[in-house]
Amino acid sequence: MPGEEHGAGLTNLQYASLAEEMGRSLALAPAAFNCAAPDTGNMEVLARFGTESQKEQWLRPLLEAEIRSSFAMTEPQVASSDATNIETSIVRDGADYVINGRKWWITGAMSKDAKIFIVMGKTDPAAARHRQQSMLLVPRDTPGITIVRGMTIFGYDDSDHGGHAEIHFDEVRLPAANILVGEGEGFAIAQARLGPGRIHHCMRLIGIAERALDLMCSRALERSAFGSTLADKGVVQDWVAESLVRIEQLRLLVFKTAWLMDTVGNRGAHREIQAIKIATPRTVEWIVDKAIQVHGAGGLSQDFPLAEAFAQVRTLRFADGPDEVHKSSMARAEFRRRATGQQ
Repeated sequence: MPGEEHGAGLTNLQYASLAEEMGRSLALAPAAFNCAAPDTGNMEVLARFGTESQKEQWLRPLLEAEIRSSFAMTEPQVASSDATNIETSIVRDGADYVINGRKWWITGAMSKDAKIFIVMGKTDPAAARHRQQSMLLVPRDTPGITIVRGMTIFGYDDSDHGGHAEIHFDEVRLPAANILVGEGEGFAIAQARLGPGRIHHCMRLIGIAERALDLMCSRALERSAFGSTLADKGVVQDWVAESLVRIEQLRLLVFKTAWLMDTVGNRGAHREIQAIKIATPRTVEWIVDKAIQVHGAGGLSQDFPLAEAFAQVRTLRFADGPDEVHKSSMARAEFRRRATGQQ
C-alpha cells in the first residue's frame, strides 16, 4: 500500500520478492503478514475509491488486521468471466439500496472475521453495458444475508484464510452512503482492482513453484527405484531442469510487469499483466504436477503439501479471469495495435 497514507510504501517490484517468499507457505504467510487475497485488493479499492468515512470505518481496521473482508462478484447462474453478466440487483429505495441475488466462490466469507463484503450488482440494467454495475459496502451482520454453504476446491476448504462461500442476499437494505463512488462505477472499480490482484497471485505462485522444486529434488535424491536413485533417471533430470528454466522465465516476466506497473501504471502494463496471468498458473501447475509424480502416491496424500498446492494453482487458471478470456483479449489488442500501426 502507498506508504505516505496507508502502508509500507513498497513498489510493486519491491513487493514481488516478498510475495514470492510468502507463497512458499501456500496460504499461511500471506494471512500472517496481512497480505492475503481478497483483503489486499479490498484495501486498495477502499484507499482509491472510498470516502473518508468509509476508510475510517473499514480500511483502518483492515490495515490493522483487526478484521478480514470478502469481494462478492462471481455468481452461479451466469458466466462470470464476463462481469457484465452479473444478475444481482441493487435497487434504490428512497435513502437506501436493496440487494437481491446469489453469489458463490466468495473468498474468505466463511471466516467470522470477514466483517465487510464488497458486493457488485446491477443498479441500471438499461444503461450502457459497462455502466450497469455498482458496488456497495455490505457489513456481514446486515439482515438478509445468508451464508448458504462453504465450498471446497478438489476437496480442500481453503480454511487458512476463511474458505469460499455461497451467499444469498435477500432484501438486504443499506444506506445509500454505502455505495462506492456512485452508480454505474462498479465495472471500472472491478477492473482497477483486478490488475494488482493478478500480479500478487503470480508472485505467490512462483514461491509455490520453488517449494515444489525443493520437494521434488529432495525426494529424487532420497528415493531409489530399479537400482538407482530417482535423481539418476533421465526423465526426472529433465523435469528438474525444465522447472529451473521455467521458474526463472516466470520470475523475470513478473519482475518486468511489476516494474512497468511502477513506471507507466497499471494501464500501461496491461499486456504484461495478461501475459503473467496466462503463463504463471499454467507453468506452476506443470511443475507441481511433476513434483507429485516424483513423490508417487505420497504426492496425492495429505502427508505433503503438493496436492493442496495443485488445487490452489489450478484454481488460479479461473480466478480473476480464465485463461481463454485473457488470451482472446490479448490477441484482439495485438491485432488492433498492428492494424493502427502503433509501435
